[in-house]
Amino acid sequence: MANFTIADIKALREQLGTGMVDTKKALEEADGDIEKAVEILRLKGAKGNAKRADRSTTEGLVVARESDGAVTLVELACETDFVAKNDRFMALADKVADAAAAASADSAEAALAAPAGDQTIAQLIADEAAIIGEKIELRRVRTLSGDKLEVYLHKTSKDLPPQIGVVLAYTGDDATTARSIAQHISFANPSYLSEADVPAAEVEKEREIVTEISRNEGKPEAALPKIVEGRVHAFFKQVALLEQDYAKDNKLSVAQVAKDAGITITGFARFKVGA
Repeated sequence: MANFTIADIKALREQLGTGMVDTKKALEEADGDIEKAVEILRLKGAKGNAKRADRSTTEGLVVARESDGAVTLVELACETDFVAKNDRFMALADKVADAAAAASADSAEAALAAPAGDQTIAQLIADEAAIIGEKIELRRVRTLSGDKLEVYLHKTSKDLPPQIGVVLAYTGDDATTARSIAQHISFANPSYLSEADVPAAEVEKEREIVTEISRNEGKPEAALPKIVEGRVHAFFKQVALLEQDYAKDNKLSVAQVAKDAGITITGFARFKVGA
């Protein structure tokens, strides 16, 4: 008879979050050896992870951590909204964010290699995915530093954890306006800070597209340069934060709102789960 008790099963289940039957079978196979049973359960979970490798992860959450004048933004993805709001998954996201911030990781690749206790973040995620029973991915990590930092996390559903996260770096003292601009970013989804930050190749591609569109609309050739430049300007207002119409007052640009508040925006990061 296997050398273990009901208390051993209970303790191992609490440690790993595994089911009663799987835990009991692992202890039987390990002849009551707790460490061996843990290894058996993790190997079983790893096999499950491999089977789930091709599944899509369209749900999840965004979490932020502030440390030493910087904020680390993390997107942790899973397969279903049921898991996204699960306490164990949210606790995992907190551990990942803590470890990524401690390492000042500025990419998912850097974060996955960073230490999380006596293992790496990648190993931590793999172990928890095996227990939770879904594919879990660390999709994006960004660390932003600045004189002042404003964090805004937005829930797209009241039943789920935040799925949009914004960090705004700025100088100045108007934290209220900084938060309002962070909220604007969550809604408007800019790609760049200013017009000057948009890559020249991207601008040229847009110019080619709107030129072709304008010709196809039958616009006079002589008027094309002015029409094209107007449409390229509209493109800048779409992708560059400072050029955008402010969400709370579209008669003002974000740049004007910041100037009126005496703040200078130096950078931002925005994550939306699955986007």
